[in-house]
Amino acid sequence: MGKILIEGMEFYSYHGCFVEEQIVGNKFIVDVTIDFNIELAAENDELNETINYQSVFMLVKKEMAIKSKLLENVAKRIADSIKENFPKIHQLTIRVSKVNPPLGGQIKLVAVEYSC
Repeated sequence: MGKILIEGMEFYSYHGCFVEEQIVGNKFIVDVTIDFNIELAAENDELNETINYQSVFMLVKKEMAIKSKLLENVAKRIADSIKENFPKIHQLTIRVSKVNPPLGGQIKLVAVEYSC
């Protein structure tokens, strides 16, 4: 087994429970951790034996463009999309963070982590 980590993907998206959040938008950071058998890729040095990072990024980007009220929904949609496109994934963890959430105080970020 091995892991692929794609960290710090930044998006400006329109997720949130408040109407203003879905109009004004906010900065989000997405991290993806993929567990799968890396043995063939490590031995053969072939892209088709691994998980293509660019393809994962494009799937995340597509899901981040769809408005949602909850980060939980965003994280699950991202996970479902990645698992559907890469069935050889053993375990997948998605972390979606909202930077400077409008919670009435100084808060760096809130995050949801979803594993499947």
